Amino acid sequence: METIYCEGCGAQIQTEDKEKIGYAPAAALEKEVVLCQRCFRLKHYNETQDIPMTDDDFLKMVSSIRESEGLILHMIDIFDVHGSLIESLPRITGNNPIILVGNKLDLLPKSTNPNKLIQWLRKEAKDAGIKVQDVFLISSVKGTGIDELKEAIDYERNGQDVYVVGTTNVGKSTFINTLIKQSTGHKNVITTSYFPGTTLGFIQIPLDDSASLIDTPGIVNKQQIAHYLSPGDLKVVTPRKEIKSRGFQLNAGQTLFFGGLARLDFVKGERLAFICYFANELEIHRTKLEKANELYESHLGGLLSPPTEESIDLLPPFTEHSFKISGGKKDIVFPGLGWVTVTGDEATVVVHSPKGVSAGVRNSLI
Repeated sequence: METIYCEGCGAQIQTEDKEKIGYAPAAALEKEVVLCQRCFRLKHYNETQDIPMTDDDFLKMVSSIRESEGLILHMIDIFDVHGSLIESLPRITGNNPIILVGNKLDLLPKSTNPNKLIQWLRKEAKDAGIKVQDVFLISSVKGTGIDELKEAIDYERNGQDVYVVGTTNVGKSTFINTLIKQSTGHKNVITTSYFPGTTLGFIQIPLDDSASLIDTPGIVNKQQIAHYLSPGDLKVVTPRKEIKSRGFQLNAGQTLFFGGLARLDFVKGERLAFICYFANELEIHRTKLEKANELYESHLGGLLSPPTEESIDLLPPFTEHSFKISGGKKDIVFPGLGWVTVTGDEATVVVHSPKGVSAGVRNSLI
C-alpha cells in the first residue's frame, strides 16, 4: 500500500490498530481528503483522544530540522510571550535563519502600539538568545498582517522550505489554513483545536515545484497552564476576541483571585491601580488578604472557577513568589493565563500560581 499521511495532523495512515496513531478505517482511504479517526472526531465532534506520544517524541521530531536547510518561522502567542518564546530554538533549528511571528494580534486591546510591540519582541528574542531576521505581527484568525509576512517569506527563503515552529496552541495550523485559503480558496485543510498536540507529524504544503511550507508538531512547554486544564476549562481561559482590561484600585492587604487558577496578594505599598488582562470569560474576585486562604479552601471549583471538578485533580498545588515592583510600569505575568500591569515606585506583591507554571515580572507590554 502506498504511504498516505493524514491531512489533518500529518500522521502516517494505518488501518490495522485503532489504538495507534494514524488509524483510519479502510473506507476512509477512498475519500479525496484522508483524515485519521482522531482528526475526524476532533474536526466533526470536537472529541479528543489520548495519543501514545511523549513530549520528548515531539521535541525529537522537530529537532530534525537542524539537519535541513530552510527558513524558520518561529510563531509565538502575543498573549503568552513568556510561555511561547522557545529559548532553546537555535539548538532545535540549527543555523537556519529565523523570522519571529507574533500571532493573535486581534486579542490585544486596540490601544496597543504595534511598532513598540515589535521593538519589545525584538528585545525579548535577543534576551532569550534568538537572533531574528525580522519580526511580524499577525492574526491568523482575522488574516491581519498575512500579506506582509508572505512577501517576507518569499524574499527570505531563497527557494528553500519554510518550517513553522512553535509551542502547542500558538496558532500554527490556523495560520497555515489562512495562508492556504488566501492562496487557493480551500478551507480548514489542517486540523485545529484548543487542545495541545493536535499536529502529530510534519505536514507539507507545496510552495513551488521544489519547496514546501511545513507545519511542525507543537513543542510542549509545561510552564503553560493549558497542560493542566480540562477541555471545558481551557475554553474559558483561552481568549477568542479582543481582551478588555479590568482595573482594580487596591490597598495593601488585598488579594485578587483569577478564577481559582492564580492569585495576587498586594502586601506592601501605597494604594495602586492593578490593570488585569485575561480572557473576558475568566472571573476575577477581590478579597481581603486575611480572608484569602479561607475563601480558596471553601470555594475552589465553585465561586473560584475554573478549575471545575474536571480540572481540580489535574492542577498542581500553588507555589508562592514574592516580587518588588519599582521603576515604572511592570507586568506580573501568569504564563498561558494573562498578566496584571502595575505602575509603582515601591510595592511588594506575592503571586500564587500552580507549581511549574512560573509567574514572573517584565517591562510592560502595553
